[in-house]
Amino acid sequence: MTTDSSIAHRHQPDPDGGQDDFDWELGTWRTSVQVLADPLSDTEDEWLEFNGTSVVRPLMDGRANVVELRVSGPAGQINGLNLRLYEPGAQRWSSTFASLRDGMLTPSVYGTFHDGVGEFYGDDQLAGRPIKVRFVIERQGRDRARFTQAFSDDGGATWETNWVAVDRRTGH
Repeated sequence: MTTDSSIAHRHQPDPDGGQDDFDWELGTWRTSVQVLADPLSDTEDEWLEFNGTSVVRPLMDGRANVVELRVSGPAGQINGLNLRLYEPGAQRWSSTFASLRDGMLTPSVYGTFHDGVGEFYGDDQLAGRPIKVRFVIERQGRDRARFTQAFSDDGGATWETNWVAVDRRTGH
């Protein structure tokens, strides 16, 4: 299992454990997504736009959840699952995305919540070169959340945002 030691000094574990960190997100959401077409390149930034839904369901008595994402736009569609698992010994969550386009799992990112913001870090590859991944979840009230993903190809010294999703709850 991969870990990122920077998490340990960014956030201290929640004294209550953190297992309920995603409880607020359960349900159905309208989702607007912007994706950078060619991340970490020297090309001009082109953002692709998608709209659809995100459905978050609990699993295993709250120790896991799954996000079903279905969005589409002029550039096509993104359909995928995000599996999140709570690791009680480390009091942190892992998050792993599976694209239904290629059936592949991305490497997991790991993190915790602090003051309503979740920060998750991991390692991946882009076009065969190693990169760092940062995923941030910001709860913006009861019925709105913002998700951003950024890549770094310089060990985390600089980050380029390549995914921004804004979710609005569809019902209570």
